[in-house]
Amino acid sequence: MIKQKKIVGITSILLAVIISLWFLQRLLMPKYMGQVVEGALIAEYYQETTNHDVIFIGDCEVYENFSPITLWEKYGITSYIRGSAQQLIWQSYYLLEETLQYEKPDIVVFNVLAMQYNEPQKEAYNRMTLDGMKWSLSKVKSIQESMLEEESFIEYFFPLLRYHSRWSELTVEDWNYLWKKDIISHNGYYMRVDVKASVGAPPAKKLANYEFGSRAYYYLDQIRILCEQNQIALVLVKAPSIYPHWYKEWDMQIETYAEKYGLLYLNFLEMFEETGIDLSVDTYDGGLHLNLFGAEKLSEYFGKILVEEYGVFDHRGEEIYDTIWEEKVSFYKKKKEEKLAELTENK
Repeated sequence: MIKQKKIVGITSILLAVIISLWFLQRLLMPKYMGQVVEGALIAEYYQETTNHDVIFIGDCEVYENFSPITLWEKYGITSYIRGSAQQLIWQSYYLLEETLQYEKPDIVVFNVLAMQYNEPQKEAYNRMTLDGMKWSLSKVKSIQESMLEEESFIEYFFPLLRYHSRWSELTVEDWNYLWKKDIISHNGYYMRVDVKASVGAPPAKKLANYEFGSRAYYYLDQIRILCEQNQIALVLVKAPSIYPHWYKEWDMQIETYAEKYGLLYLNFLEMFEETGIDLSVDTYDGGLHLNLFGAEKLSEYFGKILVEEYGVFDHRGEEIYDTIWEEKVSFYKKKKEEKLAELTENK
């Protein structure tokens, strides 16, 4: 009896320690609900309840330039953007690999700007992509590929080891969003309605080497092969963001790759007339990213291509989709009105 009580006591203590550590980890991890909301995007995908015709993967040039709501309203296309800040191409691959465990889209759209990076870049950006992923073999591999020399896998597995020093940085936000977070995106799209006209990009710096790296090409191949194995059409795009600079030499490499493998490649930097995008009104940061009005224009143009080239099905009129997307459209319009009103008040 005494031995049994001792076992129960030890078990209770261990359980209390585990719960306490779990609580502390949850409290100390960044919530991404304030200034840097981009870190919340990846995790929101897991709340989806229906499949998608189109999955976007890539960096800010997808999650700030394409509007899934517009694709639905204009064409009945269901889509989701699995984008994150400075998403590296191997992170895109493993996000796609993970996504295919949940659904199989008809089309995958990859933004090619990430080809410029052949090595891991910054821990802060790694965290915005990796911390939000659910645990899986895909996440493990993505962490291993993404870590800088000073990072360690154990700190991803137990984030408390990385964020334990945030005690002095805690704010009301950390307590308010301890258990539940706001929805930041619209199927992965990050909405901005403010306007800052473009005055042109700074002169492009000359590079010592314009060839994309071997790792970048390897993972582009892996994305293509994964799509082929699952009978998914792969579309390569370059968003109409004028900075960071997209070099002609880079563009030629993507054109050559797309031609070699029979892929559609759309460089929207060369399609301002067709899309109707006007960087004096359709960008919020001088041409780096589109605002809502630009994203809607680009999405309407792109949606037409998806329908004409790939015969993407119009799901409007299907009860299972209509009900869900009606809520999404309502949320989108509500946020649009709120942001426009806020913008007017601050003028």
